[in-house]
Amino acid sequence: MQASSVRDFVADLSALGIRQPANVYYQLEPSVLVSQTLSRRQGALTSSGALSVNTGKFTGRSPKDKFIVKDHLTADTVNWNDFNIPVSAETFDNLYKKITGYFSGKDVWIRDCYACANPAYRINIQVITDTPWANLFAYNMFLRPAEEELEYMHPEWTIIQAPGFLADPAVDGTRQPNFTMVSFTRKTIIIGGTAYTGEIKKGIFTILNYILPHEHGVLSMHCSANQGKDGDTAIFFGLSGTGKTTLSADPHRKLIGDDEHGWAADSVFNFEGGCYAKCIDLSEEKEPQIYRAIREGALLENITFHENTAVVNYADKVITENTRVSYPLHYIDNAMIPSVGSVPQNIFFLTCDAYGVLPPISKLTPEQAMYQFISGYTARVAGTEAGVTEPSTTFSTCFGAPFLPLHPVQYAKVLGEKLRSHKVQVWLVNTGWTGGAYGIGQRIKLGYTRAMVAAALNGQLEKMSYKHDVVFGFAIPEACPGVPEHILDPRNTWEDKEAYDVQSRELAARFVKNFEKYASFADHEILSASPNI
Repeated sequence: MQASSVRDFVADLSALGIRQPANVYYQLEPSVLVSQTLSRRQGALTSSGALSVNTGKFTGRSPKDKFIVKDHLTADTVNWNDFNIPVSAETFDNLYKKITGYFSGKDVWIRDCYACANPAYRINIQVITDTPWANLFAYNMFLRPAEEELEYMHPEWTIIQAPGFLADPAVDGTRQPNFTMVSFTRKTIIIGGTAYTGEIKKGIFTILNYILPHEHGVLSMHCSANQGKDGDTAIFFGLSGTGKTTLSADPHRKLIGDDEHGWAADSVFNFEGGCYAKCIDLSEEKEPQIYRAIREGALLENITFHENTAVVNYADKVITENTRVSYPLHYIDNAMIPSVGSVPQNIFFLTCDAYGVLPPISKLTPEQAMYQFISGYTARVAGTEAGVTEPSTTFSTCFGAPFLPLHPVQYAKVLGEKLRSHKVQVWLVNTGWTGGAYGIGQRIKLGYTRAMVAAALNGQLEKMSYKHDVVFGFAIPEACPGVPEHILDPRNTWEDKEAYDVQSRELAARFVKNFEKYASFADHEILSASPNI
């Protein structure tokens, strides 16, 4: 729509503090947003029809620049730390006036949408941006109201994103010119100085991680989820790069969602209406569903092209390793719409263990599951420079520490209650290295991981014999259909067994050291699941 046909929205913007915009574009179709992006030379079309854009300086989130207003609502409820950084209401109000004033004389795009596929927990959202492609991202990623809903749809939360607005740290109370700032009292998120669209998505995830557990007793989860033909739901927890999106995109199961969900008393439901998948080294052979979803209407970020073509070079990391694509959930052929499933029967904790220590799959007790959930372990390789082969340990509580406003133990307690009441089986899956650490061993084949997950889902692993890892205590299956038996026990894959034992104890010690800050909040059962060193 042009400004002349959306006078009501000009008035609404004025009430928000955005006055005298050049043009107001409301609820535009994806094809129009793509055309606007191209005409403004802000993006390019790929050979598959997807839109490609560059997010500029920031190609990922900036956790140290995310702030939450500390006021009567949050002072005693938010877990203030390096991810939940407090600012005053006055700081927020002053910055809000500046960022809304920035839109004067500029084109404005508005998108009404909502989060939470379960109607009982739905929140209406209005996203305001200064680029058409950021509005396309909001269309792809959030749930889309029907046309008739828009007439009476009242936004509960507002997100204002202005990459061109830079804060003055000396005056505005920020660390850098870029920022994301959340006010639970004003129900508003303001984002400035960064065009990385993931800040929009994770801003909403952050507020749901506060509202749902705190107000409704719903477990908010950084996970993907799918459902089998018999109605059995599976959940996949994991940090970026561990395989959440890949493993949940199963052609034999309905996809509920790939990243953010709630677990209520009788359901698991998606927060979003789309997927935001990593693209690095993407191929049709390895990840056919994601690859085929990159078509007209999809938004690619920070990719490059093969020379003199419009064909995407998914292997190129020259801009970033965090290349991304967003697309609506229905671009996946077997997506579940509406994206609400039953309570889970199986949960998978995914870790990319670059030390080559953890089994490719193991069965956890409830106590071990709680310990691993609080730990949120994965490992990353240090880099790709010559001679740099040492992996680095990452512990991200509940597999999503940067997005958790409440204390981690609050989420863990809710999970523990649900595991026990629903008798859910939890599996730890290592999608990382075997036969040695990164630089020596090999990455576990995706085909093997898929076979192990399938065997867990169809009940075949329940029939197998198990042995226990002497350090971590995990139950390791002695056989699995479609997987060579010798790789199931990681110690078997190392030529130097003593070197494996040393590496295993060193990793266990890192677990114990990391858990020290939670030990005083954990009960005896959880502490009993600590590795034996």
